[in-house]
Amino acid sequence: MTPEDYRLVLSAVAGIALSIALIVKGRLHPFVGLLCGAFVVGILAGIPLDKTAEAVEKGAGAILGGTGLVVALGLGLGAMLQLSDGAGGLARAALRISGVRGAPWASLFTALLIGLPLFFETGLVLLLPIVASAAAALPSGQNDDTAKLRLMLPALAGLSVVHALVPPHPGPLLAVDALGASLGLTLFYGILVGIPTAIIAGPVLARFTAPGVKLSPPPLAPATVEVAAPPVWRALTAVLLPVVLIAAGQAVALMPPAAARHMQFLSWVSDPVLALLIANLVALPLLFGHRLGERKIQDSIWTEAMIPAGGILLAIGAGGALKQVLVTAGLSDMLVRIAGDGAISPLLLAWGVSVCIRLATGSATVATITTAGVMQGLVAASGVEPEWMVLAIGAGSLFFSHVNDPGFWLVKSYMGTDMPGTFRTWSIMETVVAVVGLLLVLAGSSLF
Repeated sequence: MTPEDYRLVLSAVAGIALSIALIVKGRLHPFVGLLCGAFVVGILAGIPLDKTAEAVEKGAGAILGGTGLVVALGLGLGAMLQLSDGAGGLARAALRISGVRGAPWASLFTALLIGLPLFFETGLVLLLPIVASAAAALPSGQNDDTAKLRLMLPALAGLSVVHALVPPHPGPLLAVDALGASLGLTLFYGILVGIPTAIIAGPVLARFTAPGVKLSPPPLAPATVEVAAPPVWRALTAVLLPVVLIAAGQAVALMPPAAARHMQFLSWVSDPVLALLIANLVALPLLFGHRLGERKIQDSIWTEAMIPAGGILLAIGAGGALKQVLVTAGLSDMLVRIAGDGAISPLLLAWGVSVCIRLATGSATVATITTAGVMQGLVAASGVEPEWMVLAIGAGSLFFSHVNDPGFWLVKSYMGTDMPGTFRTWSIMETVVAVVGLLLVLAGSSLF
């Protein structure tokens, strides 16, 4: 490394450290903290202030231009499933079918399924009270705090895995776009890696972390509107439709040319924005029936969806700004040189950078966006398959959630754990997801 490289690394560390201080100590919103950090990186790296401002605007605009609609439509679909009690019906049905012995596994696979169209925060608020209620209804002697945690932790593992590894969640979707990966292959590999990762970090790990952790009373149930709960098959259709549309479009490339010509419409509807728009339009009659046009219901859906949208979009935009300043300063080129020496695997390097940004900013999505941006040159130079790079970055973005992660406090509240208990259960679980995910990505990349 040259003296200029060391200056760049120190500039990046200083900017990210400032962001941490402003977010954790100063209690500023991540949007403001990350923007301040981006400007500090640019100034310390020797980029003129006007060029730094241009990089900030370019990075934020590029991210929000492609992500805003996906975020809004994803939140809309999640609000419909929450307000109609459709996702709750799916969870209760799975837990009824599984029985006592299979309840942790039902909790895991319900979270994997429900988490496909839902943001992590929405899935958490929706699913954990249902799982806690199911745990409280277990037979006497099997509904203590340990039993409750052994149902809740697998649900958290399932939600975390799909959030970080499976499109159309914003993090992996943006990484797919930034790195030029195949959306269909990333979806397939993400599920392939995600299921065993969630099993190990969920039901298996909970056997060791749950005993001895005490819980406080559960919070209130999530908001609903006064409509008849939809049948399970309708809720299941609404959950799976966007994933099926995206996957079907990718399948066109595998068809014989003669057949592909007649199925071209599938490649059009597989665009994530269009797939989610179609899912929203189909979900309205499926979940609300003839009452879908009532003003109260429509207002409730979009109020519930848009309340978190502003904070999510601002944080994502600031993450894009930080990413662009790091790229403009030359961090991407420096990483290409380091990986080109053969000293470290490109996948391991991507995972490590994602871990550092996750620990610094507390946001899995920001870590994914920033790392994917600075790894673009490395993908081209190393020849590594971009789909595996997306998953390595996504796995690293979950490493050790702690006090600068809003999800840490949300999980603490909804599980009812104290601070040591949250570190022992949630933080360790996230770390196991990150490490197991990396190991499976390294194994998968050598096999496929």
